[in-house]
Amino acid sequence: MSSLPARRLAVCLLLFAPAAGVAQMSAGYQSDFSREELAARRARVLDAIGPRGIAVVQGATGEPGFGVFRQSNDFYYLTGVESPHAYLLLYGRARRATLYLPRRDDEREAGEGKLLSVEDSVLITQLTGVEQVRGLEHLSADLVSADLLRPPAMALHTPLAPMETGNDSRDELLAGRARVAADPWDGRPGREAHFVRLLKERFPQFEVRDLSPTLDAMRTIKSPAEIALIRRATQLAGLGIMEAMRSTQPGVAEFHLDAAAKYVHYLNGARGDGYASIIAGGTNAWMGHYFRKTDVLRDGDLVLMDYAPDYRYYTSDVTRIWPVNGKFSPAQLALYEFIVAYRDALFRHIRPGVTSDEVLDRAAADMRQYLEGKTFASPAHLKAVREGVLFRGHFQHPVGMAVHDVGRVRGVPLEPGMVFTIDPMIWIPEERLYVRIEDVALVTADGVENLSGFVPTRVADVERTIAEPGLVQFRQPVPPPTGPARSRP
Repeated sequence: MSSLPARRLAVCLLLFAPAAGVAQMSAGYQSDFSREELAARRARVLDAIGPRGIAVVQGATGEPGFGVFRQSNDFYYLTGVESPHAYLLLYGRARRATLYLPRRDDEREAGEGKLLSVEDSVLITQLTGVEQVRGLEHLSADLVSADLLRPPAMALHTPLAPMETGNDSRDELLAGRARVAADPWDGRPGREAHFVRLLKERFPQFEVRDLSPTLDAMRTIKSPAEIALIRRATQLAGLGIMEAMRSTQPGVAEFHLDAAAKYVHYLNGARGDGYASIIAGGTNAWMGHYFRKTDVLRDGDLVLMDYAPDYRYYTSDVTRIWPVNGKFSPAQLALYEFIVAYRDALFRHIRPGVTSDEVLDRAAADMRQYLEGKTFASPAHLKAVREGVLFRGHFQHPVGMAVHDVGRVRGVPLEPGMVFTIDPMIWIPEERLYVRIEDVALVTADGVENLSGFVPTRVADVERTIAEPGLVQFRQPVPPPTGPARSRP
């Protein structure tokens, strides 16, 4: 048993030690980004708003019930703090960052473990590099003293885009907001709109401006630490898909492949899904975001799988398609090899300074040459690949903290540190057949790296992987009980 002085010493070391791994782990604080990197991100925001601006960034609210809290992406990006109901104030004139946190909830900590609160202000400033930590109740007064005492008021910048807090992306969040607005029995405003309304009611002097474009541009170019996390998320995504390949055979359910991949993700430290897995056998793949995963895989069909984990606030986006019975038919093979060749053509032309349109134009020229002399099983298949050459969606979206990440990679010169997906695809409506694969591209100083290139795409590699023993066969699903359990005498 430790002596009392030793316990006091341990507490002092926790509260006042520099941002060492032990202190970070004890406080439940992230260890992926240094305080210097976080401070540099906040400095870029201060540069953007200028000396006549202030910025307020909301954190996420607490989860109801037994849900596990996940911080909003923008707030985590600027602070690394995972406490709910937190706010960040960036004061342009003084170039100062103040973090606002609730008071300690002893009862909650007793049940869940350490949660950073305002009482940890010394530790928090050391971990995050913010200049000040104050209680949540001080935010209103600090908004007044920061600017309103000397009119005219400075502009107040705050993110107006929907807050990403898990396996969601802005496009899906905006679509969800539109559905809520269309419901006459609902119509609730988003949290960002509610915050702006409160600001205008309480402090009408402020001119509210949108901070989201600034944060989006920052998040577009990934730092080396961010790339390391995306690389790991991509590794787990690929290994999960490969385990699903091994588990594939006729009669296996779509959700069985989901379970095999989830095991790999969680075994290696993922905290959840980057997005709901798409595992679609046969014509289910025709639905681009098929999430039900309830059908049984059938002999002769293809199965498409698109899945990645949420790994330390970063994700990936990897897709493969393969034959359920382990062997491509000649018709499937011709379509599949076209898709793989298109993927390779797109990667050949990615490098700094070019645009997505240039990549697409050059790859399309390569694919027109590829099609010379090629035959396909039907006129419908030939029509699909010809239309695929003209399709402009093979160069897709950024990837990072969200699967459809913020920022622009299309229509702008590519820069080192950009991460996005290459996603060649074709549709054959006559058969409700959809064929695609998807890889994660990282623009480097002199070219591009395919982060998911290790996931099998060559036909021999795919068929060899399917033939290997899988998790689902190793541990067979159990049937449901057929009647009440009987106790033994």
